[in-house]
Amino acid sequence: MKKINEEDTSIKISPEEIQSEFYKILLKYGFKKRKALQCSEIFTQNSVDGVYTHGVNRFPKFVQYIKDGWINVNAVPSLKSSVGAIEQWDGNLGPGILNALHATDRCMNLAQKNGIGCVALSNTNHWMRGGFYGRKAAKKGFVFIAWTNTIANMPAWNAIDNRLGNNPLVIALPYKDDVIALDMAMSQFSFGAMELKALKNERLQVFGGYNKKGKLTDDPSEIIESKRPLPIGYWKGAGLALLLDILAAVLAGGLSTYEISRQKAECAVSQVFICIDLKKLNNYSLIASTVNNIINDYLQSSPVNKKEKIIYPGERTSANRKKNLQDGIPVLKSIWQEILNL
Repeated sequence: MKKINEEDTSIKISPEEIQSEFYKILLKYGFKKRKALQCSEIFTQNSVDGVYTHGVNRFPKFVQYIKDGWINVNAVPSLKSSVGAIEQWDGNLGPGILNALHATDRCMNLAQKNGIGCVALSNTNHWMRGGFYGRKAAKKGFVFIAWTNTIANMPAWNAIDNRLGNNPLVIALPYKDDVIALDMAMSQFSFGAMELKALKNERLQVFGGYNKKGKLTDDPSEIIESKRPLPIGYWKGAGLALLLDILAAVLAGGLSTYEISRQKAECAVSQVFICIDLKKLNNYSLIASTVNNIINDYLQSSPVNKKEKIIYPGERTSANRKKNLQDGIPVLKSIWQEILNL
């Protein structure tokens, strides 16, 4: 993979300019105004929050999927079945962002009615950054749990060939005026994160997978080349990835990782969204103090490096947002030019 020195090739662009450009491009490729606005806003917000791999860096691939016919810009999700607090929907190969927004809103509505809501979505596309939907629900007072399956891109433990997806999992809940939000792939590093590190000629913080010689490495380019990322927790992460895939396919009545992998592109994936309305719980009045006490104790941890701060999941996002809103979003010149050429 080609190496790029980010200091020499990155520029700062305001969120308003980025969103405006995204919006114009999506209109060009057939989106109605409201849908174009929603998609452009989420791509931009992902970038504002520092998740460039599923924001500005991912936008060209999103457009390519539209051009190749894997994403139907006019499709809307349709209800397949409903029983109690559980609904199954067909995404009809619509934009994954819009389908995920719909599923998040539906599971919040179900939770408001039943205390808990579950929406399982089949035949949909990449949701980009699952944490966006977690933050959206948590900001409204819900516990949010969601996951998606993917194309096979990770080996089972003690295997060489890819049979598992790295099936990202999101868990979020309200915390003070912000949220605690865990958004993680089942591989030690997502492929987007490794690709960005490789572009910037940076090593990973810890071993992230194997090279072609079967040796553990922190070189993202070697892992991308070997296609052998390391599961989180070794065999535990591999097992969790398998169970997430099974549950996504079963609950959604959709495709599993091995079926998705037989296609020419990663599409028609299965996803599950679960919301819990905290206001329905008998101990609701005590929840804020309970969470505060847990986090306060957690932050008392003694860091290995005294110069580094102990943070909770999602805390870095708030810092990234503040910085990027003030200074602009860092974008590689080559990627921005690719976007302008769309």
